[in-house]
Amino acid sequence: MTKTDEIEDSSAPLIEHLAELRTRLIHCVVAFLVGMIICFTVATPLFNFLTNPLCSVLAERGQDCGLIFISPQEGFFVAIKVSLLGGFILAFPYIGMQMWRFVAPGLYKSEKNAFLPFMLASPFMFLLGASFAFYVVTPLAYDFFLGFQQFGAEGEAVTEGATSAPLSVVFQGSAQEYLNLTIKFIVAFGLCFQLPVLLTLMGKAGLVTAEGLGSVRKYAVVAILVLAALVTPPDVITQIILFVVVYGLYEVSIFLVARVEKKREEQLRADGYYDDEEEEADEEIILEEDGK
Repeated sequence: MTKTDEIEDSSAPLIEHLAELRTRLIHCVVAFLVGMIICFTVATPLFNFLTNPLCSVLAERGQDCGLIFISPQEGFFVAIKVSLLGGFILAFPYIGMQMWRFVAPGLYKSEKNAFLPFMLASPFMFLLGASFAFYVVTPLAYDFFLGFQQFGAEGEAVTEGATSAPLSVVFQGSAQEYLNLTIKFIVAFGLCFQLPVLLTLMGKAGLVTAEGLGSVRKYAVVAILVLAALVTPPDVITQIILFVVVYGLYEVSIFLVARVEKKREEQLRADGYYDDEEEEADEEIILEEDGK
């Protein structure tokens, strides 16, 4: 066999993997397009569902729930955005399955058992975060925003002998702007709720430790504050809610990583790879150095 033949043989598995990846990606795109088409046919009911938080707030204020289109093409783009969001949610389980089927053959059985729970937890946590944003955060945010409406008092105000009409500023929102803000809330909180899954998976792989996460807690607080300022509108209520939620998830992540480390330690001790005497000696050395 010549050197050229050896190179061609060694490149064959790579070509096969790339071909399989292409097939998986095509399946994912087709599933997304099918989900998008399905959602496009029911875009109006879906959009009406997404307006529930706004309509509830307006109803409490005695106002009718109505959004307007400020351009001829806005209705079409609203339907497209609703279809994109709905299509992704519908296709996500199938996309996740295709990703798993591509990665799983290259994993050992123990690695599959470790990785599969995180694959299942990720969509659940995203839906949990999206639901929290839609049912809790979004109504509070719109209640805050709509609190700046101004209604003129009945009658006329007289200033310096002139009669002025009462000021009345009411909400007439753009459907597209409302949808953009609502989707921003849903996606932001859905992604933030992935934090425990991501950090626990990194802890499982040995990339982070509970002690390390705890030691950088003050930096995490600053990073979370910056994140809250970037992904939420400029209102204090929404930013505080996002900060409290993400910081709580960070603390939960530290707890989960500590549990992963404890289980790993117990497994190593059971297999005879963990030396308690060596660990105690290391602790004594550290204490002596601290004493000096």
